[in-house]
Amino acid sequence: MTTPLQTASARLAVPVTERDHSLGPADAPVTLVEYGDYQCPYCAGAHPIVGELLRRRQGTIRFVFRHFPLTNVHPFAEMAAEAAEAAGAQSRFWPMHDWLFEHQPQLDATTILTGAEALGLDDEAIAGAIRGHQYLAKIRSDFVGGVHSGVNGTPTFFINGARHDGGYALEELEFAVDQAEVDVER
Repeated sequence: MTTPLQTASARLAVPVTERDHSLGPADAPVTLVEYGDYQCPYCAGAHPIVGELLRRRQGTIRFVFRHFPLTNVHPFAEMAAEAAEAAGAQSRFWPMHDWLFEHQPQLDATTILTGAEALGLDDEAIAGAIRGHQYLAKIRSDFVGGVHSGVNGTPTFFINGARHDGGYALEELEFAVDQAEVDVER
């Protein structure tokens, strides 16, 4: 039981499934889930850090990205998420994911479709999916799952189902992942 001065750490309300986009082995001892927004500058800052963490801990981490577009402050975040999902339908979610973060300052409707074309994707199919909001239900489902998990900003990370309330500097995430791996081995 927690007292008024203590708070229970938030838990991931929606378990990771095959519906999620993930990198790394499904049976990895540590699952790192990020709720992110493609226009959030903090998410863009965390993006290369997560990449380095995955490089350093290959085989240890399964990384999952879930959409949490903050549309009230980031007008193209939802469209970018739709483009990433449409790229996923062409088995290219991660290249589009990376491209969106790498080109974040320029994101708008035209640039997002230019990115799809630059990646060799069927940009007409992606444009049609965005116009028809083909993947909006999945994006909103991710968002609602985040809200139920206690997400109130981006990026928010969960490590083995527990919200990581520390920072996302490489050393902090690396320590938290290593601790989670030790906890699994106990």
